[in-house]
Amino acid sequence: MMAAVDPLGLDVAHDNVLDLGLYGFTESDLDTAFFLPDNNAVIIITTLREMLAKLRQAYCGAIGYEYTHIPDMEKRAWLRDRIETCTNNNNGYDDKQDRHITILERLVRATRLESFLTETCPTAKRYGLDGAETLVPGMEALFDKAAELGVESIVVGTSHRGRLNVMANVLGKPVGQIISELTVGPRPVRAQQGGAGGPIRYAGTGELYFQQGVSCDRPIITARGGGGGKVHLSLVAHPSHLEAVDPVVMGKTRAKQFYADDIERTRIMGVLVHGDGAFAGQGVVYETLNLSNLDGYTTGGTVHVVLNNRIAATADESAGRSSRYCTDVAKALGAPVFHVNGDDVEAVVRACELAAEWRQTFHSDVVVDLVCYRRFGHNELDDPTVTQPQMYQVIKNHPSSLDLYEQKLQETGQISRQQLQRIHDKVNNILNEELAKSKDYVPDKRDWLSANWSAFKPPEQNSPARDTGVKLEELKRVGQAITTLPKNFRPHKGASKVLEQRGMMIESGEGIDWAFAEALAFGTLVAEGNHVRLSGQDVERGNFNQRHAILHDQKTGEKYCLFDNIVINQKRELFTATNSLLSEFAVLGFEMGYSMENPNSLVLWEAQFGDFANCAQVIFDQFISCAEARWLRQTGLVVLLPHGYDGVGPDHSGAHLERFLQMCDDNPFVIPEMEPQLCKQIQECNWQVVNVTTPANYFHVLRRQIQRDFRKPLIVMTPKNLFRHKDCKSNLCEFDDIEGHPDIDKQGTRFKRLIADPRNHKQVEVDINRFILCSGKVYYELDEERETSGRGDVAICRIEQLCPFPYDLIQRELKRYPNAEIVWCQEEPMNMGAYSYIAPRLHTAMKALGRGSFNDIKYVGRLPSAAAATGFPSVHVQEQMELVKKALQPEPIKLP
Repeated sequence: MMAAVDPLGLDVAHDNVLDLGLYGFTESDLDTAFFLPDNNAVIIITTLREMLAKLRQAYCGAIGYEYTHIPDMEKRAWLRDRIETCTNNNNGYDDKQDRHITILERLVRATRLESFLTETCPTAKRYGLDGAETLVPGMEALFDKAAELGVESIVVGTSHRGRLNVMANVLGKPVGQIISELTVGPRPVRAQQGGAGGPIRYAGTGELYFQQGVSCDRPIITARGGGGGKVHLSLVAHPSHLEAVDPVVMGKTRAKQFYADDIERTRIMGVLVHGDGAFAGQGVVYETLNLSNLDGYTTGGTVHVVLNNRIAATADESAGRSSRYCTDVAKALGAPVFHVNGDDVEAVVRACELAAEWRQTFHSDVVVDLVCYRRFGHNELDDPTVTQPQMYQVIKNHPSSLDLYEQKLQETGQISRQQLQRIHDKVNNILNEELAKSKDYVPDKRDWLSANWSAFKPPEQNSPARDTGVKLEELKRVGQAITTLPKNFRPHKGASKVLEQRGMMIESGEGIDWAFAEALAFGTLVAEGNHVRLSGQDVERGNFNQRHAILHDQKTGEKYCLFDNIVINQKRELFTATNSLLSEFAVLGFEMGYSMENPNSLVLWEAQFGDFANCAQVIFDQFISCAEARWLRQTGLVVLLPHGYDGVGPDHSGAHLERFLQMCDDNPFVIPEMEPQLCKQIQECNWQVVNVTTPANYFHVLRRQIQRDFRKPLIVMTPKNLFRHKDCKSNLCEFDDIEGHPDIDKQGTRFKRLIADPRNHKQVEVDINRFILCSGKVYYELDEERETSGRGDVAICRIEQLCPFPYDLIQRELKRYPNAEIVWCQEEPMNMGAYSYIAPRLHTAMKALGRGSFNDIKYVGRLPSAAAATGFPSVHVQEQMELVKKALQPEPIKLP
């Protein structure tokens, strides 16, 4: 509180907090001698006045340290030692090493870039770094120090403010490209043939220039001024929900650590740059911080840099937080916080280097609060005096951090005017060269995917459909491996019974249930060398006590993972099932980032109940549904959403299937190319949405995620009560790899996008009077009612893949039943579920066959409702019975 961390001087240091009387001293005690041991056990004689002077030098300068809240005494002592012994004016370095020249050059580049872009692109919003230019030398020092301490790769996430400057001066993005994007806008890459006028290669929707990602191998400068190799930097693309990128960066960092065998988590690090209002105001910040020390999510510490402008958008801090500092939320995790005056570039460098040392020493989070200001408003076209007249009167007359540093260096004789001019001339020449290049800049390559993804195909390249079955002997081997426990391991009797039943299933090849089919999919993928990661609340056991991937010894509490010994010398953590904290937003974002790093991984997030995905809607909207379109970043992330209407009320019935289908980008009025041997329809769609009804089909859809030359997100409406349904079973032959089978929909070979009525095998069934289309567990109730009512003239077809819509298979079934009334049946209310998605696409398929109008599609299901389901069990039973009976009624179905 006594440190001078406010560059504008609006927050006055609180000298009154140090009252001698509070500690039992008076003015006369200041010259009393005290005997103190130093670290070398030497006795030092000093006065209280001298001690206070040294402490003021350490704690009341341009950095204010918060660390006494840390419960670990060793950590506090470590920080105290560094704070109280590095108090000279050059951050602990000798002037002879010209450290200040490096810092000055970096500050000149950062400052001059902003003014240069103002001159060349006066009408562009760039969310510049004016007023916070010391961020650039601070980040460069952070990266250099981290690399010096063993870091080889750094994953970075930032907000809008200063992003272009960081891209240019820290990550090496060409300034000419930035100028082109500011003036002309980002442009898609065109194919080489035809030059600038050639056809556009796949470019998605594109992205704003200040939200794009970039990566580079950056040369580092060691603390002693010399070169020291390189460190890889990767800036993750982000949406306008700025803090949403935080868990994505952590997930990507964790994945990099896994693939690099960075077990100690010292070679790969995450760095996040936040805004002060967002750090205090966004809940995902705390969710992400809370991941930092959890076994399945820790990355060995994240360095957080808060770009503290003291204004969030247009509102000052009094409207943005209830605590004293915007960083107070980090104290809950025991993270040290370094508040630093953004005008003192050497102090900023010191704080950032100390943060890197902390992270590499204690492998935990640390925060640098860079207290600065915005010389302009929320953007360069904004007038901040409308809401902040007093602050901006001060800012108007306030010198830049570069002016202050240059003045200091000249006054102390550390640099001459000629040296200073040479630095400015060098930077100006580079910028002018880049300006000339910008006039002819044409994107010549598509920033597609990282090296791990080099063999994977963009949507315009054909990818063949592959079989997903597994040899019978391999299925049996894997099945036995995941049902066998070590000797002397004592599982819970319920889990033991489950494993016993699974052993019987694999032995007989019959009655395989949903959870065991999932286990076989995981196990066979691991056996093939693929990484499988499952995350979510209670996923180890399974929220419905169905999975039992991790078992607990009932005597010792020791854990055993069923998938750890599928192959000899299996890589550590090749399979992981990790119970998450009670978070959806951050955890799903984490898994999104994890899935983007390497395509040879099946990454799954499971909601406790399907509609819990509500809390992660930002990640669905801004990342999963559109990452490929916006940033050309593929992901094969799988989202499991347990749902099903069984009378437990509005919050545990549906999974808001309609939301995921509404975000599908396929055209409901155009039937795409449906070549069965290619995956073109899925390649051109933003994601896949399935509602699977058999264990074997679930097995195949999971394996299909890996057995392709591209990756696409998969939304799975998993069931709740089908886990133990007597009819929801598959035989082992349905998982088998049947070579050369001509029927591509053969369940033993591939995922079935549509399951035809098993009773009808002829190409044309003229005696069928009603053709019911449905999806999910309602099929079993319809089939049971059909048996009870004896309706042999009704066919029931299951659409297993809702998006992209299986037009070819739907048309095949429409042709099979030329005289049938067409019905769509669902459990959800009419304004929810799949109806609004299915109806126009089904009509398009019918129209192409000359088969009636839109009104010929009859709806059976619940009527529109504000709540997803009733909370009255008796009403639920009545509604469910009525909709099933209506679907099978002998009279023609009328529109509701």
